[in-house]
Amino acid sequence: MSGAGRQTATTSPGYPVEEPWGGGVRPFSIKTKLGALVVISVLITTGLSVIAVHTKTELRFITVFSMIATLLITQFVAHSLTAPLDEMNAVARSISQGDYTRRVRENRRDELGDLAETINVMADELEAQDQQRKELVANVSHELRTPIAGLRGVLENIVDGVTEADPETMRTALKQTERLGRLVETLLDLSRLDNGVVPLKLRRFEVWPYLSGVLKEANMVASARAGIASGSGSHTRTDVHLHLDVSPPELTAHADPERIHQVVANLIDNAVKHSPPHGRVTVRARRGPQPESLELEVLDEGPGIPRSEWHRVFERFNRGSVTRPHGPGSDGGTGLGLAIARWAVDLHGGRIGVAESARGCRIIVTLPGLTSAPG
Repeated sequence: MSGAGRQTATTSPGYPVEEPWGGGVRPFSIKTKLGALVVISVLITTGLSVIAVHTKTELRFITVFSMIATLLITQFVAHSLTAPLDEMNAVARSISQGDYTRRVRENRRDELGDLAETINVMADELEAQDQQRKELVANVSHELRTPIAGLRGVLENIVDGVTEADPETMRTALKQTERLGRLVETLLDLSRLDNGVVPLKLRRFEVWPYLSGVLKEANMVASARAGIASGSGSHTRTDVHLHLDVSPPELTAHADPERIHQVVANLIDNAVKHSPPHGRVTVRARRGPQPESLELEVLDEGPGIPRSEWHRVFERFNRGSVTRPHGPGSDGGTGLGLAIARWAVDLHGGRIGVAESARGCRIIVTLPGLTSAPG
């Protein structure tokens, strides 16, 4: 599908759109073929007329021969145009019925070839979305099943008189309820992500006290979870040390603190889950190139992320190749935390990505500050 002078643009949602051949007609376009059909028909008629004049053949025979030749050529051109349309129609019908595996052959260099490429890209997108939908159902079902089963077991034991409604039993029930609450909150964030209508509340704030509060909150949440989990015999990560490095200490930034809290909290949560026992997670903040812009780094000491998966880290429901976090009793979560972090960064017009690191995983966030941040 390539050719000299061919220009391809991309529009939402990512389907390729063919721009005109240098602003004119491409040599293999349908217009060119139809024009060639007219020219050839005229040439055949003219040639036969010249032959008739020189050979003194009757005009009616020349007319019949001209019509036959023109019809044969027209039939050939029409078949070359309608055959791929029939194939595209069959593929489109299969897609409408939920079969996203069929593709159109891309062996043309005209508008029908562009249409075939667009249909194939659309089929790829729909197949990917269908897979994401199935993963969402599977992940949410898995995440809901465990706390609901635990909560139901506790309540059934209390109702049946097997156990008393003592503080330890109620702490177990509260733990399961909090897991349900966290999952619902994550799904609400996902809904906001899809709608794309969350306004930013930008303001200037001091980075050190702000990030210090985020880290303290992360420690408090981990300690609270550990206290609740101890009553049920499970475990949570309290052995990982969180370290804050802000330079200069008076560093300021211009962003939406609530959304940045989502970013840092999700990155810390992901780093803690994959840290080794008694590991260290470092949150580093530096001044960016623009006024009140900010560069954040979250670095852990875990197994890291293979370079081949860097481009998939922030996709929804992606749990990576490390299927089991280091922490005892930890699970892989819903696979939405990093996707939500990317969403919040994108709202600011910033960038987030995985960077090279001698050890563990290093994720860098760049916020544009006053110059480029959307208002």
